[in-house]
Amino acid sequence: MMLTNIYGNVYTIWLGRTPVVVLNGYKAVKEGLITYSEETSGRPLTPLFKELMGEKGVFMTTGHNWKQQKRFVMMTLRNLGVGRKALENRIQEEAHILLKLFKSKKGSAFDPQIAMVHAIANIMCNFVFGQRFPEEDADFNKLLKAISMVVYIPGSFWGRVYDTFPTIMHKLRRPYQQLFEYNEFMHNLVKDRVQSHKERWREGNEPQDFIDFYLDFMSKNKEDPASIFSEDNFVQTVIDLLIGGAETSSTTLYWGLLYLLKNPDVQEKIHHEIDAVLGPSQMITYEDRNRLPYTNAVLHEIVRYSNVTMTGPLRKCVKDIVVLGFPVGKGTLMLPNSHSVLYDPECWETPWKFNPGHFLDSEGNFVNNEAYLPFSAGRRACLGEPLARIELFIFFTNLLRSFKYQLPPEVNDVSLEEIIGSTRQPLPYQICALPR
Repeated sequence: MMLTNIYGNVYTIWLGRTPVVVLNGYKAVKEGLITYSEETSGRPLTPLFKELMGEKGVFMTTGHNWKQQKRFVMMTLRNLGVGRKALENRIQEEAHILLKLFKSKKGSAFDPQIAMVHAIANIMCNFVFGQRFPEEDADFNKLLKAISMVVYIPGSFWGRVYDTFPTIMHKLRRPYQQLFEYNEFMHNLVKDRVQSHKERWREGNEPQDFIDFYLDFMSKNKEDPASIFSEDNFVQTVIDLLIGGAETSSTTLYWGLLYLLKNPDVQEKIHHEIDAVLGPSQMITYEDRNRLPYTNAVLHEIVRYSNVTMTGPLRKCVKDIVVLGFPVGKGTLMLPNSHSVLYDPECWETPWKFNPGHFLDSEGNFVNNEAYLPFSAGRRACLGEPLARIELFIFFTNLLRSFKYQLPPEVNDVSLEEIIGSTRQPLPYQICALPR
């Protein structure tokens, strides 16, 4: 924000020898990502991500490959029930497993992070592999550790060092050895799952999960020499989905419970609204958000205020554009600073304060804000946004209907300090979940 005060909403910074145009504030980001949605749809492949992912998958690719993978992922999300009751039922099942775990603590202090990561990750595992994993499964826990490292290291100090001195760091490797080993484990795990699906797959069978759909699509396009649906792309796309589906939603929920500890009056208002609208045993659906305006507003404010993805990933201009009067050439790297949008003082009454009123009108009705762009915008907006919205609402509302949250008796306060990697996470904390 200090640089914005000096240089305005569009300026250039240097990452090593590479110039990067930064877009700050809603107006600049909107013009860059929405007005020029196609022109800013490229993704630069940094040295560390190239080592981890190659030019494959859906997250770090650009052009024809990315467009085809994205189209297939979105089609398969719809085919597997995103936006329909079948998917909501799966999310409900995971939410109730999480509630049982919280209840088993019998009001004693515990850190809820791992349990929430397991629950959210299992939704994506069910979607991708067609199965959920018990919390004690060794491969599942190692997979989650691998995802955590792949998310954390590239955005950390060591990630920046690698991207600045890739040749030297590639030869040294030692500081990154564990990261590369976990990344290899993740690839091997997915390859094993793909192989087991191949062994039971028969053409004409009804696909049951993402791997089935991809195998079916590969089979139908095997005679097409221009097809980009290769096994390498397949494996990396699955990994991209697992990474995107495990980390951000669980971290948002983790921040959410922390904010409720800091704002007990907000928690009390949510309890009153849920009790007045929903019965104690009624199945909570995504449609219920329309009947729970305050709860919905709090959840949106948690997403805004926590800003888990921070600035968001880099873009690359694939054509020349002009943003707020500033020319930006083809091939230029661009950083659309989503943090500056979610905290833009021109769009939010109290941007630096946790305030559910940002999403409520004078009569208490829920209202959206055009600057609410936590999932980015334009062609490269988060593919998992529809799934994430449903997950967050169903989990959050179930957790608040079932429990009151407070600090352990011996703890007087909790820190809002953060851990910075590729995502923004709170420091570990403990909580008491008291059944209601």
